[in-house]
Amino acid sequence: MTAARSSGWSRRTLGVGLAVVAAAGCLAGCSTTTPENGTAATGQPSAGGTYTIWDPYPQYDKTSEWVKLLESCGSQAGVTVERTAFDTSDLTNKALLAAQQGNAPDVIVIDNPVISTLAEAGVLTTTEENKLDISAISPNLIAAGQSGGKTYGVPIGANTLALYYNKAVLDEAGVDIASVKDWVSLTAALEKVKAAGEKGITFSAIGTEEGSFQFLPWFWGSGAQLTKLDSAEGVSAVTLWTDWLKKGYAPNSVINNTQTTSWQEFASGDYAFAENGTWQLANAKQAGFEYGIIPIPGKAGGTAAAPTGGEFVSIPVQQDAARYATSQRLVTCLTSTDNSFTTVSTLSYIAPTEQVQARQITENPELEVWVAAVKAAKGRTSDDLGTKYPKISEPMWGAVQAALSGAKSPQQAMTDAQTAIQ
Repeated sequence: MTAARSSGWSRRTLGVGLAVVAAAGCLAGCSTTTPENGTAATGQPSAGGTYTIWDPYPQYDKTSEWVKLLESCGSQAGVTVERTAFDTSDLTNKALLAAQQGNAPDVIVIDNPVISTLAEAGVLTTTEENKLDISAISPNLIAAGQSGGKTYGVPIGANTLALYYNKAVLDEAGVDIASVKDWVSLTAALEKVKAAGEKGITFSAIGTEEGSFQFLPWFWGSGAQLTKLDSAEGVSAVTLWTDWLKKGYAPNSVINNTQTTSWQEFASGDYAFAENGTWQLANAKQAGFEYGIIPIPGKAGGTAAAPTGGEFVSIPVQQDAARYATSQRLVTCLTSTDNSFTTVSTLSYIAPTEQVQARQITENPELEVWVAAVKAAKGRTSDDLGTKYPKISEPMWGAVQAALSGAKSPQQAMTDAQTAIQ
C-alpha cells in the first residue's frame, strides 16, 4: 500500500480512479507549495476571501444547525464559507476529479472508508502537516482515518450497529433480555421466540457494502480477521447466520434486505430483534411498541466490534499553501468540544471524544448503549487495510449471499472468497 507522502507536496500524485474509486487508478502530477518550501500551514490565515466546504449532507439546507455552524465557523475565521453538498456516492468522484484539476475544496467532509482512497491518491493533507489536534479523539475512531501510519482528518462523529429488541415479543416468549450475552444465549432466545409463534431476528445481508457492514460485527465478534476470511472463526460467523435461516429464526428476506427494509420488518412489531444503527432511534420511538437496545454480543460474550460509520473533516491539497492556515481554523472550529455536541446531535452521531460522549449520556441516557457500542467499534479500513478493504468486502458479501441462499456451504463460500482476494 502506497501512502501519500508527508514530506513535501511539490509533486503530489493525484488519483483519478473514477471508474474504480476503491483503488485510485490513473495518476496525474499536480504542482503545489509545501510547508517546507512556501507558506507553512501554521502561518497567519489569509484575510477575508471565500473558502469552499464540501459535505455529504444534501438533506440539510441553510436553515439547519449544520449549515449555521459552517457559516459561524467561517465568520470566526474571518472568511465567507461556500458550501456544496453531494450525495455520498458522488462526493468521492467529485473530490478525485477536483484534485486532478487543481481546484479541490478547502475543506471536505468525507465518509470514513473513503479516507484511505483519497489519501493514497494524494488528495488529502495529514493532520501532522496542518497541525490539527487529534489528541482527544478515541483511538479506535481515529484509526478509520489513517493510512500508511498517517492521519488524514478529524472524525466529526460516529455511528454503528446494535440490536434493537421488542419487549412484548420477548415477554411472550419468556425471554429475559439480560440472559442474552453471547451467540449461544442469543440463539436460545430466538428458539424460544419461534416456539412461541413469533418471529426472531431481521438484518440486512444484501449483496452490497450494506451487507458487509451488517455482517462485520458477527465476523469480528467471532475473532476473525479480514485478511483471512476462511478461518474457522470467519466460517463460524457465516454458519451462525445460515443456521438462523435454516431454522426459521431469521427470514429469507434478509438476503435482499437493505438496512431500511430490515428496519421496516422490525417496525411491524412482529420481530424480537433487529440489527440496525443509531440512525433508527427516531423511528424506534415512533414504532408504537416498547423497545430496548443491547450491544451485539461476541461469540464468547462481551461486545462485538461493529464497524464505524460517520465522516471525517479533512483538508485537501491546495496549490496555494497560504490557504491551509484558515482551513485549519475552520476544521478546528467544526470539531471543537464546544461545537461537537451540536454537530453530533444534528447528525445523530456519537461524539468522537469522551467528554462530549459523557454529555450526550447525561442529556439522553438512552445513548449509553450506543456510546458503549462506538467505544468497541472499529473502522472498516483499520488494521492498515486502507484501499484493500473494498477488495475484501465484495468477496465477503458474495460469500454470505452464497451461503444464505444455499448455493454453497459456509466453508466453501468463505474459501472461494479468500481465493478471490488472493
